[in-house]
Amino acid sequence: MTRSAEADQPLHGSKHPRFAQRLRRRYTSYLPLLADGPLTPDSFATTLQALVSTGLATSAALRVLRQLVMLRLIELDCDPGDDVQPNADLLPLDTVVHAVTHLAEFALDVACREAQSQLDALHGMPCGPDGQRAHFWVVGMGKLGARELNVSSDIDLIYVYDHDGQTTGIAAGKLQVTGQLSNHEYFGKFAKLIYSLIGETTEHGFVFRVDLALRPNGNSGPAAVSLDALQEYFVVQGREWERFAWLKSRVVAPQRSIAAGSAMRTAVLPFVFRNYLDYNVFDALRVLHRQIREQAARRSAGRPDRANDVKLSRGGIREIEFTVQLLQVVRGGQFPELRTRPTVAALQRLAHAGLMSPDTAQALRRAYEFLRRVEHRIQYLDDQQTHALPTDDADLAWIAQTLGYANCCPFLSDLDAHRERVAHEFDALLGNARPDCAGGRCGGPKAPPAAALALQDVLTQLPATFRERMAQWQDHPRVSALRDDARARLALLVQRTGLWLQTGPDEAQTQRLQATLRWADWMEALMRRDSYLALLVERPVVHQRLLRTLGAATWPARYLLQHPGVIDELASDALLAGRFDAAQLRQELQARRNALQITSEDDDEALLNLLRRALHAQMFRTLARDVEGRLTVEQVADDLSALADCLLQITADWCWQRLKTRHREHAQFAVIGYGKLGSKELGYGSDLDIVFVYDDADETDPDSVATVYAAFVRKLITWLTVKTSEGDLFEIDTALRPNGNSGMLVTTFTAYANYQQQRGSNTAWTWEHQAMTRARFVMGTPALQQRFEAVRLAVITAPRDAASLKDEIVSMRGKVRAAHPVKTGQFDVKHSEGGMVDAEFAVQYLVLLHAAQHPALLLNVGNIALLERAENCGLLPPGIGQAAARAYRELRRVQHQARLNEAPTQVKLPALLPEREAVMALWAAVLNHPIALK
Repeated sequence: MTRSAEADQPLHGSKHPRFAQRLRRRYTSYLPLLADGPLTPDSFATTLQALVSTGLATSAALRVLRQLVMLRLIELDCDPGDDVQPNADLLPLDTVVHAVTHLAEFALDVACREAQSQLDALHGMPCGPDGQRAHFWVVGMGKLGARELNVSSDIDLIYVYDHDGQTTGIAAGKLQVTGQLSNHEYFGKFAKLIYSLIGETTEHGFVFRVDLALRPNGNSGPAAVSLDALQEYFVVQGREWERFAWLKSRVVAPQRSIAAGSAMRTAVLPFVFRNYLDYNVFDALRVLHRQIREQAARRSAGRPDRANDVKLSRGGIREIEFTVQLLQVVRGGQFPELRTRPTVAALQRLAHAGLMSPDTAQALRRAYEFLRRVEHRIQYLDDQQTHALPTDDADLAWIAQTLGYANCCPFLSDLDAHRERVAHEFDALLGNARPDCAGGRCGGPKAPPAAALALQDVLTQLPATFRERMAQWQDHPRVSALRDDARARLALLVQRTGLWLQTGPDEAQTQRLQATLRWADWMEALMRRDSYLALLVERPVVHQRLLRTLGAATWPARYLLQHPGVIDELASDALLAGRFDAAQLRQELQARRNALQITSEDDDEALLNLLRRALHAQMFRTLARDVEGRLTVEQVADDLSALADCLLQITADWCWQRLKTRHREHAQFAVIGYGKLGSKELGYGSDLDIVFVYDDADETDPDSVATVYAAFVRKLITWLTVKTSEGDLFEIDTALRPNGNSGMLVTTFTAYANYQQQRGSNTAWTWEHQAMTRARFVMGTPALQQRFEAVRLAVITAPRDAASLKDEIVSMRGKVRAAHPVKTGQFDVKHSEGGMVDAEFAVQYLVLLHAAQHPALLLNVGNIALLERAENCGLLPPGIGQAAARAYRELRRVQHQARLNEAPTQVKLPALLPEREAVMALWAAVLNHPIALK
C-alpha cells in the first residue's frame, strides 16, 4: 500500500475520514482564511472576500469556501472526546444542519447578485406592470426550506418571479434599445447562471448539487415560472404528493427579495393545507412511499453495499419525515400552529396538539437525530450523497467511534432499535399493520381491501333494516357522483358498519340499529366531501366511536351534521379521560393566532373561524364524555360554563386589540353573567345572559369613552353571534342590563351599581335582585371584580320585609307559570308545580332574606349546594333541604337527557312524583304558600 493510499484510510481510532484528509492536503494554504467562530453568513462573507483577494474568481472562491466549511464541520462533529457516552455530549445536530443551510443561502444570494449584474448589463432590468423591478425568488424545498440540509446534500430549488413583462433593454443610441427580453426569458437565463455558479463541477468540485425536478411539470417544465402560472398549476394540475414537497418550501434568496416573498406563501398555503381535515392524503403518501421503496430496491439490486439505507430503508429518516408531514397536512388547515418546517419542531407541536403522544414524539426525535448523525458520518467518508451504511469494517468502526461507541456492536444495536420504533409508528399511522374494524375490535373476518369492494357486494351481508336503508344508496345521485376510490371506501364503511351492528350484545341491538340509521343520514348529507369517507376508513376507532356517539342520543347526531369536522376529536385516546382545561385552550388559541400572524392571515374572518372551531371541538369533547357516562350533569354544566367563560375572555381581548378607536392598551371592562351562565348550569346550546359594564373614571372625556365602549360591545356581540362558514359562538341575551331592552348595551359600572343598589329614581326591581343571586363576574379587570362582588353582596344582604318579598316572589312565580302552560296529566320538569323553577325561586327567597345573617348563603355555589347550606343553617326543617337538593339534581338529569334526545321535557304523571313532592314541600316550608295542583 502506498503512503498516499494509506493516508486515505479512516483506521479505527482515527477521527479524520478520507474526505477530510483530502481537503487538508488540497487546501492547506487556504485553511487560515476561514473566519473563526460560528459558521454564519457573516463569517462566510468575510472568508469569501479573503479568498477572492487571493485571485480566485467568485465561482471558484465559493467552491473553496464550501470545502473549508465541510472540513470545519467534520472537525467539530467527529471528535467526541475520550469520555463521551453514546448519543450524549455530541455537537448539536442543529449546529451542523444550520451551518450547511446558511452556506446554501449565502451562496445562492451571491449567485443571484452575480447573475443579476451580468444579465442587467446585457438586457436591462426586468419590469412588472408598475415599472418597478420584478421580484425573483429562489424557493428552497425539502431540507433547504426546513433549514435541515445534510453535509452532502443537493438543494431542491424552484425559481419563481412575480410578474410577466419585459426588460428595459440597453440604450444603444438616442432612439435604439437593444437586448430586450421577456421576463420569462430573462429569468430562464438567470436560472442557468445560478447553476453555473453553484452547481457545475469544476477542479474545486461544486458548491451544491442543484435539483430542479420539483418545479411545476418537473423536468419538462420551464426553469423559472411566474407566480400566476404557479398558482394556476396548483389549482389545475397540483398533485397530492407535491403538497408534501411544498410543505417545507421557503424563499431563501436573494436576500433583498425575501421580505416580498409573503406573496409566495399566500399562494402556497391553500395548496398545501385544506380548510378541512384532509385524510385523502393518506393514499397519496402510501403511493409515494411505495415508489420510494421500489426505487431504493432497484438501486440496491445486486449491490448489498446499498441495501442498508438509513434514509430510505424501513424505519429510516424518510419515514419519520413522512409521519410528521402527514399529520401536518391533515390538520394544518385548521390548526395553523402545526405549519412549521423543521421536523423536530413539528414533532414537538404535534405532541402539544395531542396528535402524537409525548413518548412517541420524544422517541421519534431521538431516532431522527441519531439517524441524521449517522447519515452525516456516512457522507463525511467520501463526500458522496449516499445514505447507505458502509460495508467496510474500518469505516463502520469509525462511524461508531465518532458517535461515542466503543465498537460497532452497541452502535448497530441502537440503530436497529431506533429504526424498529420508527417503522412501528409509521406502519401504525398508515395502517400497514393495523387491524381494521372488521378484523379487529369489531370481530368477524378481515374486510377485503377497499378497492375490491362495491356497494352491491356488501348488501347481502347486512341485517334487514340496515340493508333496506343502504339499498337506497345504489342509485343515489350523490353516490353515483363519487369517484371510484371514494365509492370503494363507502362500500367498506357500509360493511364495517353492518359488522358492528351484528357483533354487539343482544340487549343493545335497538340502540345500535338506531346508530347505524343515524350514521346513514349523517353520511348521506356529507357524501360530496369524500374526505370524511377517507377519515373513517383510515381511522376505524373514529368510526366505532362515532357510531356509539350517534347511538347514544339524537342531539349529537344533529351537532355532528352541523359541524362534521369535530369527529376527528374521537381519534384521541385521551378524549374520554379528560376534562375541559381553560388554560390549555387559551395557550392553543394564542399559538394558532401567532401562526396566522406570521403569514399575515389573522384577519377578522380567520379569527372568527378559529374561535368557532375551538368551541365546536371542546363542546364535542364534553358531549362525547357525557354520552359515554364519564361526566355527571353537574360536571357537564361546569365544563360548558368554563368553556363559555374562556371564549368570552379571549374574544373580548382579541376584539379590543382589533378595535380601531380604542383609547388605551387594555380595556377597563367587565362581563357579568346571569342565569345559567351565572350559576354555572349551562347546557348544550344555551344562550348567555350577560351584562356589559366599563369603568374609565380617570378619562377626561367621558362621552368619547362611552362611544369607544359602545363600538367595542357592538363589535364583540357581532364576533360572538355572527354566523360564518364554521357557525356561530353563542346566542347572547342582554335583557338583564339596567332598564332591560330599552337601556344602553354597555353602561358605566357606577350607573350599574346605583341601579342595583336602589340609588336614584331609576332602580332595579325585585326580580332583578332575584337574578343577582345567580350573577357572577365572568371576566374583566381585578378592580372591577372587587367592586362587583361588593355590589352583589350589598344587594343580596340589603334589609327586606319578609312578607313583601314573599308576595313579590309568589307573584313573579305565577307570571312565569302562566307563560309556560302544561297540559293536564303532564309534568314539566322545569315549569310545572314542583318543578325546577319552584326550587330556584325558593332558593332566591332564602338568599335575599337571610344571607345577611347567614354568610354561608352569600356565595353563588349553585342551587343544590345552597339548599344543603340553608338546611344546615336551620332555615329549613330537617331533611327538607337535602330532599329538595336530590330532587333538583334528578330533575336536571331528566331535563338534560330529554334535550340530548331532542324530546319534550314533560313526562306523564305519576313519573317523578317523589321529586315533585320534595320540591313542593320545600316551597311550602320556605314560602308557607300552597301550590295549586293541576
